[in-house]
Amino acid sequence: MTKLLNGKSHLSEAEIELIGENHIATNTDTPLKPDAFLLSDETKIELIEEKFREIMDILGLDLTDDSLSGTPHRVAKMYVKEIFSGLNPKNMPKISLFENKYQYNQMLVEKNITLFSHCEHHFVPILGRAHVGYISSGKVIGLSKLNRIVEYFAKRPQVQERLTCQIANCLSEVLETEDIAVVIDAKHLCVSTRGIKDTTSSTVTSVFRGKFEQESTKKEFLQYLDLKTEVF
Repeated sequence: MTKLLNGKSHLSEAEIELIGENHIATNTDTPLKPDAFLLSDETKIELIEEKFREIMDILGLDLTDDSLSGTPHRVAKMYVKEIFSGLNPKNMPKISLFENKYQYNQMLVEKNITLFSHCEHHFVPILGRAHVGYISSGKVIGLSKLNRIVEYFAKRPQVQERLTCQIANCLSEVLETEDIAVVIDAKHLCVSTRGIKDTTSSTVTSVFRGKFEQESTKKEFLQYLDLKTEVF
């Protein structure tokens, strides 16, 4: 984990840029301080508002303007209550499991789950879709909970590889099965709006465990992702 000296990274500017451009992840767990949750959400909002006001002032923006005067508070509230709310374990969705009374022993796939996250290197959006699948070991989960698990881990500064693993780890723990598959296909605005400025590429990451490591099962899962679902 990077140490801070006088509030600043000990890394050189070149090293900082190298990590950012190569999307290096240092841990499968989100790097958090031991005291990350000692402050209340309200206190965090107040402090972030103050700091973001300073940032806007440094940029030369006129904070007396009606359009800008409320921006520091809006940004702070958005950070804590919305786009980074997945940092706080208290926001983990409550998971209800049900007995597999139908004895359904084939894979269940929830695909095209809308994914909004933020790159931890530049704090700009990651936009994409997640596809998850599992084979029941005796319990089933409500379909909407699959979406909520994806949403929870996405709502934090992320690296896509870590996000994929975190979703898979959570599903495996909750469902008590190793038969888990997760695929994420996403666009990174740190790639499309800065740096190389490539607007056409996307990044695909995957985790296949248990029976999904078998070529036939993996192939079946991936074929389901190509199905076109027509409604109404």
